Amino acid sequence: MPALTLAVALGVASASHAFETAHTLFRIGTAGQQGTYYPIGTLIADAISGGSPPCPPSGECGVPGLLAVAQLSNGSVSNVKAITAGAIEAGLVQADVAYWAYTGTEIFADQGNHPELRAVASLYPESVHLVTRSGSALRSVAALAGRRVSLDEPGSGTLVDARLVLDAYGLAESQLKPVYLKPQFAAELLVEGKLDAFFIVGGYPAKSVLRLAAGTGAGLIPIDGAPARRATQMNPFFAPGSIPAGTYPRIPETSTLQVGAQLLVNAKLDEGLVYRITKSLWSTRTLQRLSEGHPKGDAIRLQNAVSGVAVPLHPGAARFYREAGVLPATSEPAE
Repeated sequence: MPALTLAVALGVASASHAFETAHTLFRIGTAGQQGTYYPIGTLIADAISGGSPPCPPSGECGVPGLLAVAQLSNGSVSNVKAITAGAIEAGLVQADVAYWAYTGTEIFADQGNHPELRAVASLYPESVHLVTRSGSALRSVAALAGRRVSLDEPGSGTLVDARLVLDAYGLAESQLKPVYLKPQFAAELLVEGKLDAFFIVGGYPAKSVLRLAAGTGAGLIPIDGAPARRATQMNPFFAPGSIPAGTYPRIPETSTLQVGAQLLVNAKLDEGLVYRITKSLWSTRTLQRLSEGHPKGDAIRLQNAVSGVAVPLHPGAARFYREAGVLPATSEPAE
């Protein structure tokens, strides 16, 4: 091979190798393919990944050198454990699960707290669905006494949320005929008449509820009034909300409680990197991708980025929010 050709070849190979090794892997834990976390996580990963450098200062083309990927997982609890173990760099986690993990309470009581968790952003609300058959005589949470109700599987965030809702209404779990099933299995038993209601917490439209409503029909029991206010007062991650009419066929607007879906990282993650990721996350380009790519994308708004955040903000994220005016410029630095 001529010397010039060899030099060029070696130069290209060297540059290619340098570019590859310069990439920073950023794994985002999501959930199963049937839920909302995986498609949202995939859209975020694609948007914040850097293309060929250089990028403009606006961050509109992603973070230079960042290779972000969305990973399937078992959901919020699994993502918390993976973040703290260093198996992933970030994860989508319900605000309630994040709070319990950080404080070492409820489903994390036996495992201790996870003080290394830090928040990057609150993304969109996830609603508590209390689902019944279409035409069911059940119209209130109080009417669940003596009924066959699925509270979701042990270890799930939905199970704890369901118990908190029951408690706000003055109902003990023992007053029900409780079963503990994943929503898709609970929906099957509901259709067969072997179950009266089931809880599911997720962004609407939830696929299992949508499938049920579009098929044999479904109803939603409202969670509202004084019991709902008690629930929000006692649990900082709950907020009042509603599931709009038209979300599910033939189901009117229904009042309920909601928790935020949040993007979490480990406190050890580099401040500059998290700052650039946060800036790219809230760029016009990313928000447009989210809006066009998923029904929940329109709910992801900068003004809500720190609403209901259940754990301390990562310093890199807090720095961006102060610059963007979401946090006061004089606010205390995040932990």
